[in-house]
Amino acid sequence: MDWVGLQRELITLFVVIDPVGSIPVFLFATASVPPALHRRFAIRAVLIAALVLFAFLIGGQFVLEALGLQLGSFQIAGGIVLFLFAMTMVFGDSKPTAEIGAATGDPMTSAVFPMAMPSIASPGAMLAVVILTDNHRQSIGEQAWTALLLAVVLVFTLMLLLAATRIQRLIGTTGASVISRIMGIVLATIAVDAVLTGFETMGVLNLSPPPIP
Repeated sequence: MDWVGLQRELITLFVVIDPVGSIPVFLFATASVPPALHRRFAIRAVLIAALVLFAFLIGGQFVLEALGLQLGSFQIAGGIVLFLFAMTMVFGDSKPTAEIGAATGDPMTSAVFPMAMPSIASPGAMLAVVILTDNHRQSIGEQAWTALLLAVVLVFTLMLLLAATRIQRLIGTTGASVISRIMGIVLATIAVDAVLTGFETMGVLNLSPPPIP
C-alpha cells in the first residue's frame, strides 16, 4: 500500500474541499435559522455535497471516455482549472468572502447553494476526484481508498460545521480567510503536478527517475 500516495490524496481532497473555509459560509447561511435546525442544515449540506462528489468519483471517467476524451487531456485541463481556482483563492476574494455573498439565508435553499455547492462540492473538488481515480492506472482497491479518504474529509467537514460557532469565535472570519489563501498556494502546486501527470499519461513527458547505474 502506497501510504505516501494516500497522504497526498488526502491533502489534495482536504485542500479542494476546504472545510475551514466553509465555516463562515455556514454561519452566514444559518443566521436566520433557529439553532435547533443547525445540525439538520449541516447534515443536509454535507449529504448533498457527498452525493455530487461520489457521483463524479464513480462516473466521471466513464462520461469522459463515452465522449471520446483522454484522461490525460482531462488531467491537463483539470490542472489548469485547479490552478486558476487556486489563484482566485490566493489573490481574489477568499472563499468565505466570495460565497457569503451568494448565501440567501433560506434554510432550504442555502443548504444546497452555496453551502453544498460550491462551498463543499466545489468545481475544484469535482475535478480532483476524477483525476485521482484513473480507471486505467488504479485498481478498484486503490479507488476504494480514495473514496474512503473522501468520506473522511466530508465527515471532518461535518464535524467542523457542527462546531462552527465555537471555531468562529476562536479564529474569526479573518483567520478562515488566511487559511483559505494558504490552501490556495498548496492547491496551485497540486494543479501544476496534475498538468505534468497529464502530459506523462499522454506520453509527452517522462517523469520517472533515471535508472541507477
